[in-house]
Amino acid sequence: MHVDKITISIDSGLLRRIDRLVKERVYPSRSRMFQDAISEKIERVDENRLARELAKLDVDEEQSIADEGLATEAIEWERY
Repeated sequence: MHVDKITISIDSGLLRRIDRLVKERVYPSRSRMFQDAISEKIERVDENRLARELAKLDVDEEQSIADEGLATEAIEWERY
């Protein structure tokens, strides 16, 4: 896995809390703490985006489309 280095600015109180977690061996390093936190945040953003898109769907319309597709496919299926 390729890793890039970045520089960030962070509130000193928050950094002390992160350092405490590293010292208590909850995380092996600051870097790992940031990677996990950022990954979790991105995952939540993606889930929220999906939820917003799903909320736009009309359940009755989607069911109608699915039923129409199944009816058409059933006619085309071979008899066994």
